[in-house]
Amino acid sequence: MQKLRPAVAIWMAAGAIGAGAMLWAGASIAGHPQLDRASWKAKYQRPAAIPYPDGNPYSAAKFKLGHMLYFDPRLSRSQTMSCATCHNPVLSWSNGLPRAIGDSKAVLPLRVPTLLNVAWTPRPGWNGHFRDLENVTFGPISSPNNMNVPEKLLIERLSAIPGYVEAFDIAFGEGDITGRKIELALATYERSVVSTEAPFDRWIEGDEAAIGEAAKRGFDLFNNKAHCVGCHSGWAFTDASFHDIGTATGDDTGRAKLFPSSVKLRYAFKTPTLRDVDRRAPYMHDGSVATLEQVIDLYDRGGIERPSRSNLIFPLKLTKAEKADLIAFMHTLTGRPEPVSLPVLPR
Repeated sequence: MQKLRPAVAIWMAAGAIGAGAMLWAGASIAGHPQLDRASWKAKYQRPAAIPYPDGNPYSAAKFKLGHMLYFDPRLSRSQTMSCATCHNPVLSWSNGLPRAIGDSKAVLPLRVPTLLNVAWTPRPGWNGHFRDLENVTFGPISSPNNMNVPEKLLIERLSAIPGYVEAFDIAFGEGDITGRKIELALATYERSVVSTEAPFDRWIEGDEAAIGEAAKRGFDLFNNKAHCVGCHSGWAFTDASFHDIGTATGDDTGRAKLFPSSVKLRYAFKTPTLRDVDRRAPYMHDGSVATLEQVIDLYDRGGIERPSRSNLIFPLKLTKAEKADLIAFMHTLTGRPEPVSLPVLPR
């Protein structure tokens, strides 16, 4: 485990699964709001360290190599598109567009998910089709619709650059550049992408002045009447699971692509983190919702009633003031931007 800190290469930095979410999502605040608020706050403590898997422990050399690879446009067919083109640190590690755009400028079906706190996210991807973060690497790189570089071609490119040969040897010992080494280095860098401390975190630590009264009321709603915590649990504000929230339609059936016989997984997509949420519009897996206000309205309506819709989704009957308090709370989840130095790429 590496000590938790934003990486030196983070321009703007946003999980633990809230195992008790279903138990306390419906708790009552009637009569004892401060007592309940204190118990809820305890569920949102930031972790002390970044978890790295046994098969890919942290090393400074792998981090440095992954940093270079992440920002190198030579990882795309046209040599104009890097990982950072879609997962842009300046845009909270997404791209600010409704849908991803590939190397050929084709518009892809899904929005770019943020990399914030990806070290705590099992089964990456909107439908969870990646086994782990290492397994993600060649999904976008080799996809003809995305970066469009076959693994063999990328290895040939990097092997022809002396600076990369040296960097791989330092990180992994002398030997050929391989696809697995590329996966390990990129994942090491990406696990360093951690959301910075937000006003909410300072409030959790005891600074009552860190957030306003409207946001505090919004926190109560988040954990009670609005039932947001049923999915957006834990310090990263995601259960890292998959739910049909009653909005998706069309051919993309979400996690049901992998489990077609499951009724509840039809139109179920990954719960996104709420960290830096007010910097990451538009929203939903397909970028179909433009503002946070529209997101709240969508949940308030309860979505499309159908067999696959999550049991956690139903009409909320929120008042205008309650909606405003929820928005005020979500604004407290955005951390302060931190500068990053771009790597010097080998030539």
